[in-house]
Amino acid sequence: MNTPKKPQQLRMLAPTSFRDKLSRRAVIKMGTAATGLAIVAVACGGDDGGSSGGGDTTDGGGAGGTQASGDWSRVINAASGTLAMYTWGDYNDPLLVGEQAEKAIGATMKVDYFNSNEDLITKLSTSGGASGFDIVVPTGPYIPQMIEKGLIQKFDKSLIPNMVNVDPNYLAQAWDPGNDYSVCKNWGTTGFMWDSTVIERDLVTWTDFFDACMNEASGNCSVLDTGPNLWGAWCWANGKDWNGTDVADLDACEAFLVDELAQHIKKFDSYPSTAIAEGAYSLSMAWNGDARQAYYRIEEAGGDPSVWKWALGSPDTELWMDNYCIAAGAPNPEAAHAWINWELIPEISIQDLQYHGYHTGMKNMSDLIAEIAPDLDKGDMIFFDDAQVANMHTQEITEAIDRQVEILNKMKAKAGA
Repeated sequence: MNTPKKPQQLRMLAPTSFRDKLSRRAVIKMGTAATGLAIVAVACGGDDGGSSGGGDTTDGGGAGGTQASGDWSRVINAASGTLAMYTWGDYNDPLLVGEQAEKAIGATMKVDYFNSNEDLITKLSTSGGASGFDIVVPTGPYIPQMIEKGLIQKFDKSLIPNMVNVDPNYLAQAWDPGNDYSVCKNWGTTGFMWDSTVIERDLVTWTDFFDACMNEASGNCSVLDTGPNLWGAWCWANGKDWNGTDVADLDACEAFLVDELAQHIKKFDSYPSTAIAEGAYSLSMAWNGDARQAYYRIEEAGGDPSVWKWALGSPDTELWMDNYCIAAGAPNPEAAHAWINWELIPEISIQDLQYHGYHTGMKNMSDLIAEIAPDLDKGDMIFFDDAQVANMHTQEITEAIDRQVEILNKMKAKAGA
């Protein structure tokens, strides 16, 4: 295992460019979002996210303070029963959805997983408000259409006083300016990792990634199981805007991904860390937190993590923010509020961060890491500076979303994966 990285080595834990970048890029046209949902709800595969702002957050604590644990006991005591969450794979410390949750909120948790925002929306849309889920975790740009279609419900913000602990940079996003329906879970980005004993050259760009997938890693390469991510990687490899809708670009993307790349792909895997540890892949497209987890799983499986290399996608890549929301028709909304509120306690948030490897958006993150997790390992895979964030871009939901999903499905058919 690499030497742990100390907090003083992690510069710009809350990049100053984050707010401006996401507030510019994440403006959603509600008409387009609603149109996209009707089609996405019967499709599969997709992703993404954003940040900024700092509006009205809620009762309790005061504008700049940290909510103390004693202030949320009344919320905890109101929760009971079973709490069901539908989220991304391996996205919380097992203790926080297990025995610690039972002690904290008095509810037993059941957690199910989806591969993409489209999968989440399909599940909620087809259930008619009876999905059985309490908490769901969509990526920011998908939230307006979920609000418009009644798939998520408004918070009772008096039951989430710990929202005051979130850095204002990660509140009041364009998709939910008042944080009436959502609050930041964490944010991250996308890159790739490879076994340097198989691929001996350095991989830097998305062009390098595609080339290695079709050569040294052919038949042992995995990509994310989301249409927008694959479209994005092609765009960034070819100097295109991934929020563009040009039909000629979509045609060219399909020609490459389906006719040239797909035959080399072993699996469409949104959570490749476990399979990497099992030796299934030599090259994987991955979100930064899952890639970080792969290093620990490789070591646990008796492998050598030092031979694996990680790179952010270049020259550009994505910037996403996932959010806690409460599903419409949630069977136990009181417990949902209580658990979200508990997750926003700084100590609990940092515990979760150490497991999943994504920035959780807490205020005073540098101080929290120094106090709670001074030996945090691989912090450079969690925290990014302004220069790195400058090359990250947030997804917008456009009319091209359906074509992106269609391309993914054609790739799967061609790959037989």
